Amino acid sequence: MFVGHYGVSFAAKKAEPGVPLWVLFIAVQLLDVLWAPFVLLGIEKVRIVPGITASNPLDLYYMPYTHSLLAAIGWSVVAFLVYRFAVRAAPARAAAIVGLAVFSHWLLDFLVHRPDLPLYDNSAKVGLGLWNFPAVALGLETVLLFGGMWLYFRLGTARRTALLAFGLIMLGIQAYVFFGPPPVSDKAAAATALVAYAVFAAVIRVLERRAVRA
Repeated sequence: MFVGHYGVSFAAKKAEPGVPLWVLFIAVQLLDVLWAPFVLLGIEKVRIVPGITASNPLDLYYMPYTHSLLAAIGWSVVAFLVYRFAVRAAPARAAAIVGLAVFSHWLLDFLVHRPDLPLYDNSAKVGLGLWNFPAVALGLETVLLFGGMWLYFRLGTARRTALLAFGLIMLGIQAYVFFGPPPVSDKAAAATALVAYAVFAAVIRVLERRAVRA
């Protein structure tokens, strides 16, 4: 899953308005934000295998440090502690929302991944495999993204036109990932993902700050 994760960001913002959206954007993708440099450094492994699923060519055969259930729980606790103690006067509820946003990544990945998500280490791998049903997977991403946006809009502070345009761009990128050519290499896939996460977080920070000033 890719843009669907961001729907959780918007829903979490509705639940805890004090947490900046850019923080939530990083939180919901934290496992992948870590996965990318781990792949670039050779700590975790991925192969490009066109056709391994109907919509994603990545054979994610070794990622115990970011995408095992045990690791996801661990990174969620780390995110809770970092936000709780690094952000001055951050309430426990806000930190808990950040931690839950991190863990939501694993839960949503479980829906779309083939059985490549280990429960611990590199063992007992699970995944429901919705990537083998591109229309269903893309529909789920769309519902999650714009459903989360709808909840966020109820705060009454969003610049709706700009945010909807951004959402459509994100969805277009998701469609390209699903139906476009595969990455040229494992390193290219990781680097591209990392750049996308940084750009999306930067854009949402700008949009949120403009909404506050309006």
